[in-house]
Amino acid sequence: MLHDSASQRRMRDVFRPRSSNGTWSRLIEALIALGQGEAELVRHTERVWASATFSGSRHSVVLVFRGLSGLDVADVFIEALPEHEFAIPGQLVADASVVEAKITMLPEPCFEVEVEMLLLEDR
Repeated sequence: MLHDSASQRRMRDVFRPRSSNGTWSRLIEALIALGQGEAELVRHTERVWASATFSGSRHSVVLVFRGLSGLDVADVFIEALPEHEFAIPGQLVADASVVEAKITMLPEPCFEVEVEMLLLEDR
């Protein structure tokens, strides 16, 4: 019997893009880069979004920053997110906002940040 624990696989092997273009994985990579490599992915959800003139997707992402240095990086991340110029091929980030932020100090400092983003297809 083959036992393949998710904790033994790399993040990109665990999470598969819902679409062939890998937009969501590029988004996660961009968010982790904005978090100076300190951010860890906790959860990601994606919903199709469309208006009369645009189509795209809405993303909800929860990241966690650990340790005292993580708290400082999370502050910078929260400040930078709304105005950050993302470079995601074929996509425009129309909206990026922090919808929830929680700090816990025990057993270790931990800053959990939930962001919502609207990506539009750039045709």
